[in-house]
Amino acid sequence: MKEAIEDLYDYDELRRRGEATMFHVQVERPTLVLGGSQSPDVLARERLGATPVRRRRGGGGLVLLQPDDLWVDWWIPADDPRWSHDVHVSSLRAGTWWRDVLVEHVAGEISVHQGSLEGDVAHRLVCFAGRGPGEVFVNGRKAVGLTQWRVREGVFVSTVMHAHASIEVVDFLKSIPEGLVETLDHHVLGALGIDDVVGLVDELRSTSGPWHLDSPHLTA
Repeated sequence: MKEAIEDLYDYDELRRRGEATMFHVQVERPTLVLGGSQSPDVLARERLGATPVRRRRGGGGLVLLQPDDLWVDWWIPADDPRWSHDVHVSSLRAGTWWRDVLVEHVAGEISVHQGSLEGDVAHRLVCFAGRGPGEVFVNGRKAVGLTQWRVREGVFVSTVMHAHASIEVVDFLKSIPEGLVETLDHHVLGALGIDDVVGLVDELRSTSGPWHLDSPHLTA
């Protein structure tokens, strides 16, 4: 794939925002999103069909976003008290916001990964295949994935709880590393008993706020 990949957000506009903003985002249709430095050559072009491909800023690997995923991002300007120069602190803070809300709705032990990035390097091709700081687990199984992008104007923390298993993402890969499929076992919204997504977003906003709320629908 030699053509340019369109960004997931207008990141230049984001950097100009002086107001701390929480985004509850939905995609119009299933969309593949590459990590910030990830080559599109990991994808099998002939298998993409009409599936759009976008690129996010920040770390992490490939993710397949679905219209009914619970996708919440935060833009924290550098002059906001919730901003931190410490990458680890920013991730843990967002993961703690999620944990504090989920504990009221989800049965089981809810934990935030405190350590550094874990998992086979080859498996990091796909976002949900490892453990990163701030990511949220229920009984040891991933529930919330997290990545961040940092610039001088602030930090952008992106999180998602999937509505469906991530196994479909491997269908778009040119090459599937051994053992990758087994690492993509994670919780989904319905299995955790989460059906009031809007209510959960409101609680996240209240717990972590104050925020300006933006609810874009990204079209392909």
